[in-house]
Amino acid sequence: MFHKIKNVAALPEYRLCVQFCEGVTKIYDVKPLFEKLSVFTYFKDREEEFYGVIVDTGGYGIVWNDDLDLSCDELWEKGVRVETPFDGLMSFADATELWGLNESTLRKAVSYGKLVNGVDVCKFGKQWVVSVKAMKREYGDAKSSA
Repeated sequence: MFHKIKNVAALPEYRLCVQFCEGVTKIYDVKPLFEKLSVFTYFKDREEEFYGVIVDTGGYGIVWNDDLDLSCDELWEKGVRVETPFDGLMSFADATELWGLNESTLRKAVSYGKLVNGVDVCKFGKQWVVSVKAMKREYGDAKSSA
């Protein structure tokens, strides 16, 4: 099962803050990889390049360059979950992919009061955000992992 990555940020001491599409944030420590995979020792002399990490196309991993990358599964399994004010929130696009719905289904749910604006959902500019709790309440468990 894949846990697609929405965003990644490099932190001091070779740690990564990884936000997943499911509305979960984890901290992943890269330092143990220095011993396991010698390719990661590259960062010991080039710490500034560690901060150049980006999410790979599709969200199935993160990359620094052609030789240095990590899979979403590695980050999910070995990352430590942390609480943030944004836990349990996801975009309509991510929710529709996870639940196998159409975005118009969620927009209609808002207009019919099934998903309550300001309680279950909120619009920021053009982007709608929905809580995982509301999605599970109205549509059951997600059909797939993003």
